[in-house]
Amino acid sequence: MAMPQNSTGENGFCFTQTLDFSRLSPSAEAGRTFDTLGGREACGTPLSNGTVSSGAPSPSDSCAKPLCSTTPGEEETQFGEGIKYVSAEGEELACGWGGFTPGCLQLFNTSKGVLFFLCVASFLQGMTVNGFINTVITSIERRFDLRSYQSGLIASSYDIAACVCLTFVSYFGGNGHKPRWLGWGVLVMGLGSLLFALPHFTTGRYEARSAAELGICGGNQSLPCAQAASSLSSYRFVFMLGQFLHGMGATPLYTLGVTYLDENVKTNYSPVYIAVFYTAAILGPAAGYLVGGMFLNIYTEIGREIDIAPENTLWVGAWWIGFLGAGAASLLISIPILGYPQRLPGSQRYIVMRVSEAHQLKDGSHKKAADPDFGKTVKDLPRSVLLLLKNPTFIFLCLAGATEATLIAGMSTFGPKFLESQFSLSASEAATFFGYLVVPAGGGGTFLGGFLVNKFKLRCSGIIKLCLLCTVSSLLAIFIFFIHCPNMPMAGVTQTYEGSALPGGHLNLTAACNAECGCLQETYSPVCGSDDIMYYSPCHAGCKKVSENLRNGKKVYHECSCIQKTLLHSPGGAEAGKCSSSCEKRPLLLFFMFVVILFTFLSSIPALTATLRCVSDRQRSFALGIQWIVVRTLGGIPGPIAFGSMIDKSCLLWQDQCGEQGSCYVYQNSAMSQYTLIAGLVYKVLGTTFFLVACLLYKPPTPESAPGSSDTSENGNCDLQDHKTSLPSEEDI
Repeated sequence: MAMPQNSTGENGFCFTQTLDFSRLSPSAEAGRTFDTLGGREACGTPLSNGTVSSGAPSPSDSCAKPLCSTTPGEEETQFGEGIKYVSAEGEELACGWGGFTPGCLQLFNTSKGVLFFLCVASFLQGMTVNGFINTVITSIERRFDLRSYQSGLIASSYDIAACVCLTFVSYFGGNGHKPRWLGWGVLVMGLGSLLFALPHFTTGRYEARSAAELGICGGNQSLPCAQAASSLSSYRFVFMLGQFLHGMGATPLYTLGVTYLDENVKTNYSPVYIAVFYTAAILGPAAGYLVGGMFLNIYTEIGREIDIAPENTLWVGAWWIGFLGAGAASLLISIPILGYPQRLPGSQRYIVMRVSEAHQLKDGSHKKAADPDFGKTVKDLPRSVLLLLKNPTFIFLCLAGATEATLIAGMSTFGPKFLESQFSLSASEAATFFGYLVVPAGGGGTFLGGFLVNKFKLRCSGIIKLCLLCTVSSLLAIFIFFIHCPNMPMAGVTQTYEGSALPGGHLNLTAACNAECGCLQETYSPVCGSDDIMYYSPCHAGCKKVSENLRNGKKVYHECSCIQKTLLHSPGGAEAGKCSSSCEKRPLLLFFMFVVILFTFLSSIPALTATLRCVSDRQRSFALGIQWIVVRTLGGIPGPIAFGSMIDKSCLLWQDQCGEQGSCYVYQNSAMSQYTLIAGLVYKVLGTTFFLVACLLYKPPTPESAPGSSDTSENGNCDLQDHKTSLPSEEDI
């Protein structure tokens, strides 16, 4: 009986010759046992140096004797010289760069070492793209005279680059040297950050147009509308190129990085490693918001004296510092990543023990992916795409991921705006509030999802059921948006200056008390009157004098003719900023928003793990690439647009830019909650449906065919879940 040569380019270890059992004696032939259903480990685990090491106490125990029985005198030849595990193409498994592989570096040549450096890279990516960019976009608009749609193009350049590169990177990188693709990607990402900061150094000094007091009644209300077109807006192309490099560099990180981790650890530990990796990516934006906000309190021209405060609409903070730091850090972290080998020492033991859970197609075409030469050339690309398209479980997991990505993108973009409107917070307070909400819910949910998959040793079908349970839980919690906080009364917007209600959409900012002030609608600067009513600006409140509150640094306005006189304030006064809300429903809203975010992120790592399990091993990187394309094109890119258009329907007060409609200043809270509920329900119901269909259509390998099928021949026939007691404890887990 001759077994064919097993040579796999993906897993990288092969038998150097065929295993010929034709010379076995009849008694030995009868005594030889193959535990096909139990998946027992076969005579030890191959090591990187080409030897065979037993996973049990000794190779002569229960495993070797029944499997390796030979006629007298032939045992030595059969297994002493006949079988050798060697690295495919004699690859080097030491950590280093070219011939420079010092021994001290080998301490990091473990799965934990890879995880650390990839976590740092994902943290930097999240901090830069999802943190710094969102924090500084307003400052960039002000500094370089950009319109909102132009800054929107800058933000979208990242996703456009990712979609363009995903197919190429995931297909060729998945069959190539993954750490090199990852290292060069992080390096390109660092160059993108440095390029993004470049316009600060190539433009002249920023000059604030005027530091004069605007806004009080009788003050200088001139605000020029017709301004000459600035050449600074051309720098948007530099920002777009920087974002394009960010997208190109981050593409390998979330496709090849995930599969590299998955290939180099035990099957049941993989979700935990991936969860830690994604948790770092979620903590990155939180750090970006905090650090970016700190930098924005520093004037962009460092060291220059300026007489305006950060609250002033003319202020531009030091938006560029974060990109310089993140760019330099990315360049540094790319160096160790480039030094890792194609696969880690000892990882082949996990390859031997892995059992395929790939969805079984009726026509058996999924077996093509087990061919060692499959996927190495461009001509196999259409067939690879076709195999994935014929996998219904993979397709519906992609669609479910797109619906969840839509919610996450919409939530991250408009979550702070929702809190700002409902609880009458400032933009910075709302962003901080939302950060405190997302870090424990998003980060905790991501890690907990991977932990649950590992804790309960879930197989592919069980993982999809867990995703379904999480989606249903968040679907039920989203009904909390039936309730809302009432709007704070605002003169001329929600009510008249006399106190009577105004119908929605009908503004009346001018009254007898401010008619002679010559107030401009372009200067929106809300103040809270001593009568607990908000006013559009100090001018619209009829305030004639201004001072500063030494206690909190806020401006205080006096002699406001539109504010009713009170015992404490005679005549009426006002303080800069919105009136604080005393909404009793705040704790309830925050708690259920926490639950929605928690369960949304809780399903992310299980869904990713299910994607990796339902496709053939050789298609994992490519499958993740295709999934990311679907998620970005159907979820990440249109998500904020869909949520934004829904929320804009609830706007009460639009910005007036010299006759042109700008952004929304004031939302109607009841309508905002209703539209958020509708959008959330639609996408959650779709997500639940897609996970349910994926679960029903998933067809796992049959126990009888799994050990001997061609799809599992490259994975070995040992089930880690059933026989983990036969494994030694590994230091690199």
